[in-house]
Amino acid sequence: MTTGWDPRPSADAEADGAEWRPALDVPPPGQQRRWTVLLRWLLLLPQFIVVALLSFAAFFVTVAGWFSALVLGRLPDPIASFLGSVLAYQTRVTASATLLVDRYPPFAFDAPDYPVRIELRATPLNRLAVLFRLILMIPAAIISSLAQSGWFAISWVFWLIGIVLGRLPEPVFGATAAVVRYRMRLAAYATMLTPVYPKGFLGDDVAAAQPAYSATRPLRLSTGAQVLLWLFLLLGLAGHVTSGTIDYDDMGDDRPDAAAARPAG
Repeated sequence: MTTGWDPRPSADAEADGAEWRPALDVPPPGQQRRWTVLLRWLLLLPQFIVVALLSFAAFFVTVAGWFSALVLGRLPDPIASFLGSVLAYQTRVTASATLLVDRYPPFAFDAPDYPVRIELRATPLNRLAVLFRLILMIPAAIISSLAQSGWFAISWVFWLIGIVLGRLPEPVFGATAAVVRYRMRLAAYATMLTPVYPKGFLGDDVAAAQPAYSATRPLRLSTGAQVLLWLFLLLGLAGHVTSGTIDYDDMGDDRPDAAAARPAG
């Protein structure tokens, strides 16, 4: 398992010709300290500031990487290394914020001992796909946005469960991990760290005998976890539809001054 960017392609992946997707490794759900669950987002405020600054810098590096990938058919190693490190940092903070792990993420790009890791592998890029990357990623971006919005809408329930039980139940853990992994894969695709389109939102369809490297590789979701994922999408869609159909110009029509301003008849 690798944290950040690994410039060496996997011999196994090349040998079987399989499509390799960015991987997320998270340990199985375990006991968490209730006081850290209670104060989780408050404790992570410094991390959120760092992530915002890194994301700002990564935007400009991504633009430079886009032009480079159009010419070279790949990301230059320094750009890929920086973007991969930023993505790994963001994912560690996201995993902590969504209660997947209890351990506080370090203020460092290199965190080999942290339980949340991502694995990226250098792969040649299709120049045409790079050219139209912003258009191609729209469907996946919609799914990720709806899922994150839906998760956030009921995150207070998961927060209460975490405080009461001191851990996340398996369906909640699995569904949350699926959202975090899909977000990570979308970011990797958007920043050209991978040519593979984001997949596996509803988990991995793998043989039961396949060895597990972590609780999320492969990500085997229970029926309850998959139901939660569909609920996230529906809640996210409902929220977007509701916010998009509110006519703010009509909200003051019940006021006396607004009624007087309307023409008679």
